Amino acid sequence: MRLLNKIAIAATAFMMVAGGAQAADKVLIGTEGAYPPFNELTADGKLIGFDIDMANALCDEMKVECEFVVQDWDGMIPALIAGKFDAVIASMSITPDRLKKVDFSEKYYNTPGALAVPKDSELAAIDPADLPAAAEELKGLVIGAQSSTTHSNFAEQKLPDTELKLYPTSDEYKLDLEAGRLDGVTDDVVVLDEWVKSEDGACCKILGTFPAIPEIYGQGAGIAVRKGETDLADKFSAAIKAIRANGKYKEINDKYFDFDVYGGE
Repeated sequence: MRLLNKIAIAATAFMMVAGGAQAADKVLIGTEGAYPPFNELTADGKLIGFDIDMANALCDEMKVECEFVVQDWDGMIPALIAGKFDAVIASMSITPDRLKKVDFSEKYYNTPGALAVPKDSELAAIDPADLPAAAEELKGLVIGAQSSTTHSNFAEQKLPDTELKLYPTSDEYKLDLEAGRLDGVTDDVVVLDEWVKSEDGACCKILGTFPAIPEIYGQGAGIAVRKGETDLADKFSAAIKAIRANGKYKEINDKYFDFDVYGGE
């Protein structure tokens, strides 16, 4: 009887270890699905975009299975901390404030913030080297931005004399700008450029980019993990370097962009 008990205990322990190893082979990835061209949902519910292709390439490099979880942007970090998923790949910038709550891999891309306005706007073009002039030009205007983003933070801190309206996703601010309820919107230049080149964004144009202020915009977009899970962050960082070296990054980059979205080293 004791021998049978020992065998049963050993078998249970083996299954627990095997189950743990199997679980470790799958990484749950949180993403928004509402931020084209980086991540979006198709009409039939399929996730596509640069972030999604990046995530799949990184998981392939790490030899783990990726499974995506769609999460509203405002709740992304709380959901990560609560264990809803293991990592965030959703164009999340590595900022000092976020580093207080989560850890990050190295960046996987870095692009500046910009301002889009109606095509008939008479506002002067933005010079990223002259922020005071831009702030003065936009004084008193109504500017839209997605909430809880580096772009809304920039507007709050560096464009204090504008009226800032916040939206849960980029889709809502685009509709309000098109309808004339906003004087301009701020977001990533790639997101805005993709939009104004489309039929939906034919109403508008990009006025210029804002200066890259690290305290606000951070160090580029990285992969967020829970505090203390540095092993996972390091694995993602190593995978980013590997696909940059083996050409997979360029393959994905060139599918979406005609420039190196990675940014300066």
